[in-house]
Amino acid sequence: MFLRLIGVTYGIAFLSLWGQLDGLISSHGILPVRDYLNAAREQLGADAWRILPTLCWLSSSDGFLHVLCAVGVAASLLAVLGFAQAPALAAAWLCYLSLQVAGQTFLGFQWDILLLETGFLAAFYAPLSLRAPLLKETFSSRLMRWMLLWLLFRLMLASGMVKLASSDPTWRTLTALTVHYETQPLPTWIGWYMHQLPDWFHKFSCLVMFGIELLTPFLIFTIRRLRLIAFFVLTGFQLLIAATGNYCFFNLLTVALCLTLLEDDHWPRGIRRWIFPADSGAQPAANWPLWITSPIVAIVLLLSVVQFSGLFRLRIPWPASFLSVYHSLSPLRIVNGYGLFSVMTTSRPEIIVEGSLDGNIWRTYEFKYKPGDLNRPPAFVAPHQPRLDWQMWFAALGTAQENPWFINFCARLLQGNPYVLRLLKFNPFPDSPPKYIRATVYDYRFTRLADGQPGVWWRRTWKSVYIPSLSLRP
Repeated sequence: MFLRLIGVTYGIAFLSLWGQLDGLISSHGILPVRDYLNAAREQLGADAWRILPTLCWLSSSDGFLHVLCAVGVAASLLAVLGFAQAPALAAAWLCYLSLQVAGQTFLGFQWDILLLETGFLAAFYAPLSLRAPLLKETFSSRLMRWMLLWLLFRLMLASGMVKLASSDPTWRTLTALTVHYETQPLPTWIGWYMHQLPDWFHKFSCLVMFGIELLTPFLIFTIRRLRLIAFFVLTGFQLLIAATGNYCFFNLLTVALCLTLLEDDHWPRGIRRWIFPADSGAQPAANWPLWITSPIVAIVLLLSVVQFSGLFRLRIPWPASFLSVYHSLSPLRIVNGYGLFSVMTTSRPEIIVEGSLDGNIWRTYEFKYKPGDLNRPPAFVAPHQPRLDWQMWFAALGTAQENPWFINFCARLLQGNPYVLRLLKFNPFPDSPPKYIRATVYDYRFTRLADGQPGVWWRRTWKSVYIPSLSLRP
């Protein structure tokens, strides 16, 4: 079940990205990968291949980007169906690593690197058998299973530790959730209702969250019964997060990791009889030999200990050889640091992009999922990730100078670029592109039930100019 769910997650990630490739990183996109790699080659020389490990060095054409997605989807399907799972998951990992590097700022999210780290371990956890029937038990590598549990432990504990280590006052006073539901990147309508609850409930929820993230991970390496409790607590926690916010495939991927906490006999007897008929004995699987998995486990464990110790601000004098290996392998994303919302955003600035044909009448570019129209309810979009909408949330927290991709985005709108326009809800200039583009920042807040405005989900106030009116040079 774990391996098949990893295959499903890979498939979602590839399919979600595939429909956005042309507008984001193709030769017509906001950040063309060809320009990125050419600049990297000029600045880094021969080291560029090592620092930016991507198959796009072989070809950065638009067609090759689509080939990477197509191969990734095919490999994901093989993993789900149980055919050649080990090589299929390895192929999916290689394709996604290539796209993650090529995607630049649009693929720099924690679930992207978590998928790569989980997928790398899963490729060595999978049996080498050509066919892994769902109705037959197989023995998988116990060593790799413990590495997956170690990853789950680091992921959950780091999520709590970064909040405490940041000294953010909203976490210290347990008030972070009083603003979280309206300031998170893409809220849901359930999040709107959660925001209406009293402050005492949010403080209690924050305390429970710290208990889950800081205490439950230590149950992972205990006895069977406590691991079962950890499974239900962590899985339930992910379902609550998924109900109140859109975090793409992150929750699904974390639930897949939680499955490694279970033993087969944890499932109800009726389900086990249905899945495993009486005549199906355990089938020995062709697993990876220890002479391959043992060095991999040793390296990953070493790298993760070096990385994880930094979370506790421990000044450990690691040998230079350790650090050299760590820095050499870090571009492969097989060991990563985690921890979302270390500092809580307490307001919600939103960038409103407008175009004009004459500089007097301005029309708004409406995005598919991010807040804009005050009367549009926050929608569920996960496990799909609208990556432009997500980047607009980050861009609003800074300046246009800190987000050069945004100027490229405006240039594409002035050109009437159809690939970029497909990333938006609709094109307000269907006949000809605008002559001018501008962007303004508004402060968005959820409405309150007490406001007595049914159907109005947001209220906003003008905050500042993000970019002044721009036009293309002749």
